[in-house]
Amino acid sequence: MKWNWDKIYDTITTWVITVGPRILLAIIFLFLGLWLIRLLIIRLHKIMDKRNVDATFKPFLIGLINVGLNVLLFLVLIQVLGWQLTLFASFIASFGVAAGLALSGTLQNFTSGILILLLKPYRVGDSIIAQGQEGVVDSIEIFYTVITTYDNKTVIIPNSKLSNEVITNISREGTRRLDVVFKFNFGIEFKQVDDALSAAINNMQNVLKVPQYRIGVSTVEPDGYRVMVSVWVNAHGFIDAKLIIQEKLIQALKGDGIKLPGM
Repeated sequence: MKWNWDKIYDTITTWVITVGPRILLAIIFLFLGLWLIRLLIIRLHKIMDKRNVDATFKPFLIGLINVGLNVLLFLVLIQVLGWQLTLFASFIASFGVAAGLALSGTLQNFTSGILILLLKPYRVGDSIIAQGQEGVVDSIEIFYTVITTYDNKTVIIPNSKLSNEVITNISREGTRRLDVVFKFNFGIEFKQVDDALSAAINNMQNVLKVPQYRIGVSTVEPDGYRVMVSVWVNAHGFIDAKLIIQEKLIQALKGDGIKLPGM
């Protein structure tokens, strides 16, 4: 087979002359569009910060605008390249059916994100327990929610999991009750225990005065009885308060000569 190099050269030259400028223009539009989108997103961040937009809505709205602008840029590039939208629309329709089936979970996460923003089961900064994870909500994105656990792990949970299953919001009310249980033998009078614990609680600054704390016998067992101490603390900083309060209660009991089992 003999190649007609003149004809091939003419074909390539014609293609470069007719299509080349469009491709070059499309590349320019692509980089310019991405640059402008980036500047706009940065500007939106500054405007939202200046106007104190709710931190719960901010990442979701910015993410949604970013996706919309990139889709618009894609459509502009199609026009610049001169592709027929009718053929492209047919291709997109066919591809969309397949992609829709494959991305049904992603679309569900998107709609779930909208429901979360509307119903507000939690906000950015809330402490929640969900999907076996406990931590602070760092951001609510288009498809997922980012949680930072108390041991500083980043957990990313799909929004569909959070909108369809149980969520425990442990900071919405602003306060939490802390229960501490001690066991004593029958040789130790409850009044002595009550006095020691009450004195310690009244001197603690991280224990709230309202609601009132409670001290009482929670369980009676053959070899002794259990005393439950219930105090109220701020929801934020609960773990730190728990560690401090338990330590001070033990010190108060030891200071009054009250022995705990094993001590």
